[in-house]
Amino acid sequence: MKSKKKKRKFKTWIYSLILFFSISILAHNIDILVNWKVDSNQIQEEIQALEDKSDDVIDIAAFRRINPDTVGFLSVPGTDIHYPVVQTYNNEFYLDHSFRRRPNQAGWIFMDYRNNPDFSDKNTIIYGHDRIDDTMFGTLINVFNDNWLNNQDYHIIKYITDEEELLWQVFSVYWIPVETYYLHVDFTDNEFSNWLNTMTSRSRHNFNINLTTDDYILTLSTCKNDDNRIVVHAKLIDNN
Repeated sequence: MKSKKKKRKFKTWIYSLILFFSISILAHNIDILVNWKVDSNQIQEEIQALEDKSDDVIDIAAFRRINPDTVGFLSVPGTDIHYPVVQTYNNEFYLDHSFRRRPNQAGWIFMDYRNNPDFSDKNTIIYGHDRIDDTMFGTLINVFNDNWLNNQDYHIIKYITDEEELLWQVFSVYWIPVETYYLHVDFTDNEFSNWLNTMTSRSRHNFNINLTTDDYILTLSTCKNDDNRIVVHAKLIDNN
């Protein structure tokens, strides 16, 4: 009898322990979802406020009055990516801060701290989170859709600064395991030529774009998941 009672107590203890951990995990997941929703709502409010302020006219100075870190405005046709771009002294701050510099896991669209915002580097990199609510770089994955690939108007990325409007022609789109090679910013001519060939060969679509070591490249990067990155490369074709 004592043996049976001990077994029942042991089973009860095990069930209680499983229940405790299950409730803890559920509470943790609920907390994550609530925080995600709060961050999402805050970002949506900021985006709406910025859209109302711009009123179809991109005024970099006006954005800079809200956030002095503003360096330009990025627009990718065929996606929902139409945002002011920021830059600070590292690549961490805007991973979890909004345009108004408030803590937010949605982050913001930001330029690599190593780059000169005047695009004098051979490869200028802009990052953003892949958000399931389609904010930030959440719709960058559209570049793999046939509708996007077959519409050449979508292949021209626009970037606006204080002085000029820059147009960039997409020549490569792909996803790849996490690495740093595509994130290089400084090259010798030979290194740059090899880099361009590699970036072009990775593309999941042939854009038939000629490249030379005289070109300047814009790179957009986001997470496809924890282990992979979605990457878009485009070359500068016009600045007015």
